[in-house]
Amino acid sequence: MLQKLREHSSGWIAKIILAMLVFVFSFFGIETYFQSRADTSVAHVGKLKVTQQDFQNELNNLRRQAQNPQSGLNPDDFSKPEFRRQVVERLVNQKLLEQANDDLGIVVSNAMVRDEIASVPAFQIKGKFDPATYKAILGQQGMTAAGFEAKVRQDLAMQVIPNALTSSALATEADVDGYLRLRDQGRDIHYADVPVAKPDPASISDADIAAWYKAHEKDYMTEETVSIQYLEVKAADMTTDADVSEDALKERYEKEKSRFVAPEQREVSHILISVPPNATPAQQKKALAKADAIEKQLENGADFAELAKKDSDDLGSRRQGGDLGWIERGMTDKAFDEVAFQLGKGEVSKPVLSPEGYHIIKVSDIRPGHTKTLAEVKDELRHELLGSERERKYNEVAGKLYDLVYQDPNSLQPAAKALDLEIKSAGPFSRKGGSGIAANPEVVEAAFSDQVLNQNMTSDPIALGGNDTVVLRVSKHTGAKPRPLAEVRDQVRDDIVRDREDTQARAHAEALLAKLKKGTSLEALAKSDDLEVKTAEGVKRYSSDLPRPLTEEVFKMPQPEKGQTSAALVDNGQGRYTLVELDAVHPGDPSKASDAERKMLASQLQQLRGTADVMELLKSLRAATKVEIKMDQVQTPPEA
Repeated sequence: MLQKLREHSSGWIAKIILAMLVFVFSFFGIETYFQSRADTSVAHVGKLKVTQQDFQNELNNLRRQAQNPQSGLNPDDFSKPEFRRQVVERLVNQKLLEQANDDLGIVVSNAMVRDEIASVPAFQIKGKFDPATYKAILGQQGMTAAGFEAKVRQDLAMQVIPNALTSSALATEADVDGYLRLRDQGRDIHYADVPVAKPDPASISDADIAAWYKAHEKDYMTEETVSIQYLEVKAADMTTDADVSEDALKERYEKEKSRFVAPEQREVSHILISVPPNATPAQQKKALAKADAIEKQLENGADFAELAKKDSDDLGSRRQGGDLGWIERGMTDKAFDEVAFQLGKGEVSKPVLSPEGYHIIKVSDIRPGHTKTLAEVKDELRHELLGSERERKYNEVAGKLYDLVYQDPNSLQPAAKALDLEIKSAGPFSRKGGSGIAANPEVVEAAFSDQVLNQNMTSDPIALGGNDTVVLRVSKHTGAKPRPLAEVRDQVRDDIVRDREDTQARAHAEALLAKLKKGTSLEALAKSDDLEVKTAEGVKRYSSDLPRPLTEEVFKMPQPEKGQTSAALVDNGQGRYTLVELDAVHPGDPSKASDAERKMLASQLQQLRGTADVMELLKSLRAATKVEIKMDQVQTPPEA
């Protein structure tokens, strides 16, 4: 249709159509028309949006966590719709808290951000925050201090309301007593394992095997696999003929000389007399009087470190005699900063007021600022210039790769030829992944995507991180198919034996349970059915003396009436069953818990109640906020 319009654009029909289009755009707003199609957000939370980038960042964070076996995350779950829904719900909750912070005027102070960063062990040397280490680590990660601090501020903001709710939750002594009675409860039981009659494998005919195989064919399938061809553009592999001359190095040095200025640093200690945020004049006066008294003791020769250990309200530095380590300008509160950088070496300040309270500051040592010479930074500059050239070339080639792939999504050959790239191969591998590039979850996900596997198209470019981009297509697909019966005959026979064994055992066990519930005692059944009855008294929830399925079932059973018992059947798996009678329940004794344990339990109960309060808050915020989740936007999100 568009081509016909071009061919007949001078005709009266085209003019009428164009006039109609102008009218439509004018009436509805052409900007809105295009914006409505550009909105790829995965959720709307009131006036806020969860963007595709938000979703992809969160997914990538979880992928990194999944590399730790102790994370509890299964990489196979990442492509499942229900898992992605959970990720979106988590982001929606963050937006709800962000909106609540805004409504309540909650702001994370610079001091909170500073303290949080200073507490990170990676940024410390010998237990003290080190600015040089901090900058070096951020540089290695490709992050700026401003960007990292913004992320820390955002993370802290998400914790303000939850922490406030948790800290205000209560756990009384009665709550602790009730918990201990339940936790330390003991249960008296009788139990007996139901004997298993093993079917004779010889009784299983060829017809039985064939029938079972046909009915359970899906249990004997080969794995679906793919082999792929791919193109990879990697900055590290880029060659460059750039000539880094002395003049180029000098020019770069002069242009960026400010980067190589090592700022003045001061080793400071302080004694903090805290003042509550909403302090009364009397409280302010009392704190100042205490600070003045400490300052007078210092004037009379008192040891600064000893007074800090005794009187400072800063728990983080008090044990170190008030030592804050080396600081640079801008790292502390403005008033603190101004005084600290006016004092001489060994000098102590008068009380200085900040939002935290009154500080008495001591400067122990001073490192003057200086600028590194060209000779000192020449190798660093040469490396940067070569790296910049590689990155420029990578961006150029990667950009062309994007264009070429979208121009011809049915072949890698044109892009490989145009960019002089080698078409590499990998596989075969299954949905569980493989070796080399097939070990990357994003690559596996793309290889088995509908676009690549079913539509036989080239994947969208996949950013693997570290300036590394891959596009791929499937060169061979082997679908899952039933393994031949001859190959799995022994496995089929074993499965039939297990199934018959389980069926017979369960039928026998359920018949015995029915007799128990009708009043026949376990001892009577033992005589008639050759059972071995065992007794266990005072069984605890965390007991390791009994099989775990038995213990779990015992604590699900209802407490029996006085003089009565309750009965249950325990499925231990693999056709093994246990009959159990619950005779009595004995509450735990709270008096046996130490004060330290009770204090710990009270804290845990407080945390649990606080968490429940947070969940209720989120529930109420959601009820009061228009939330729209668009799962169709998150099934195949753009790669990070």
